[in-house]
Amino acid sequence: MEAIKLNLDNLDKAFPVNFTQEQIAKAKTLFLKKLAFEAHKYYGGKIQTVPKAPVPGFNWFNVWYTPGVSKVSTSIRDNNEVSYDLSNRGNLVAVVSDSTRVLGDGDCTPSGGLGVMEGKAFLMKYLGGIDAMALCIDSKNEKGENDPEKIIQFVKMVQHSFGAVNLEDISQPNCYKVLDTLREECSIPVWHDDAQGTACVILAGLINALKLANKNLSNAKIVMLGAGAANTTIARLIIADGANPKNVTMFDTKGGLHKNRLDIKADARFYRKWELCQKINPECINDIAEAMKGADVLIAVSTPGPDSVKKEWISTMAKKSIVFVCANPIPEIYPYAAKEAGAFIVATGRGDFPNQVNNSIGFPGILKGALMVKATKITDNMAIAAAHSIANYAEKRGINPENIIAKMDEVGIFPFEAADVAMQAIKDGVARVKMTREEAYTKAEADIKYARDMTSLLSEKGFIKDPPQQMIQDALNWAIKEVTK
Repeated sequence: MEAIKLNLDNLDKAFPVNFTQEQIAKAKTLFLKKLAFEAHKYYGGKIQTVPKAPVPGFNWFNVWYTPGVSKVSTSIRDNNEVSYDLSNRGNLVAVVSDSTRVLGDGDCTPSGGLGVMEGKAFLMKYLGGIDAMALCIDSKNEKGENDPEKIIQFVKMVQHSFGAVNLEDISQPNCYKVLDTLREECSIPVWHDDAQGTACVILAGLINALKLANKNLSNAKIVMLGAGAANTTIARLIIADGANPKNVTMFDTKGGLHKNRLDIKADARFYRKWELCQKINPECINDIAEAMKGADVLIAVSTPGPDSVKKEWISTMAKKSIVFVCANPIPEIYPYAAKEAGAFIVATGRGDFPNQVNNSIGFPGILKGALMVKATKITDNMAIAAAHSIANYAEKRGINPENIIAKMDEVGIFPFEAADVAMQAIKDGVARVKMTREEAYTKAEADIKYARDMTSLLSEKGFIKDPPQQMIQDALNWAIKEVTK
């Protein structure tokens, strides 16, 4: 069998011609997991520290370190704001997690989240021109319980070294309290990408999907499966952007969210869910199959599939129905099955299917925009502005039912989005620095180009080696063998 190219393009063609679509989908997942393990082992992770200043001679360490650097310390002591100018703080993000909800794998212990957090840092650098550091912490208290206060205190203590904080893979309900507290009590932006990032990108995809279906957000009937941090935030943002809450129904493992869900009201930790219970689903529908009848949109961020969403549910939706199935690593229903059931547009969180609604096109630009104007927080308006920026960028270059949203390899999306976010931060009054949109775009574009050029140069000079072709081929052969057992 012909070996796959190093960039993994045309992956579907690498599998046997007699494979069904379901077998290909399963083999892809197994292949990517196997290759990820082997590649991380080969490289020893994927992030390293590289100096940004030269060493013309060893006496320069008297400048970069002691005694010269004393002037830097006392200057920052006298005015903390200059820390953004005299250190890397202004372009540095802490990726903080207690690793209690890592992708679809649950609690992986603190260090179990390093692969994901390093990945986040990798994407920030390459896509957004941002430096980032993975900080996986133990949030357990003396009782062995995951304590949100420990995360809150940790972030408040380290905030003085960073320009922003990206929270990641923190289980609910702790994630609600952690984000809401830190957004108000920190002097730098604190962003929860699993919640706000997912909501921003799904809203962007939904805006364009509704355009293609000739439907309006204000009167669309929307069903949401899953009531975790992602979907509750998605609901909050789409309602803030114009969706009618009376047309929204959401389901958790116990049924529909509505005003009669006293079990949610009784647990103060789930206050975000209770807020929604009082706004949505006025008919108190508890059966998702009933809710799906005539629905225009399904947004599922729930249990990995492929059978968490039923084909018969989709078949009862309205004409030109829109189905977002975003569980990782396997969507709640495979796109081909959703299409067979009548869906007009299907989106997932995976890059090997059309219409990837993935946070990777959101957070690099959003954080870059916030960092450039030294924002004190990322408001919901900034997230909504980012969603419309992503949607507008995609619409300008052309959209269709198989291509509703920008992709990671469209380098122009990130400075475009960063500039729009920066302008919204200024408008919302949370920016320490003011600049024009052109200035913001130019700076973001230059920083992103610098990061990409540096990575390319390191590869060209052999400091970063290409992945061994045999490693890729072995992972492929193993996946095919597993599926055909």
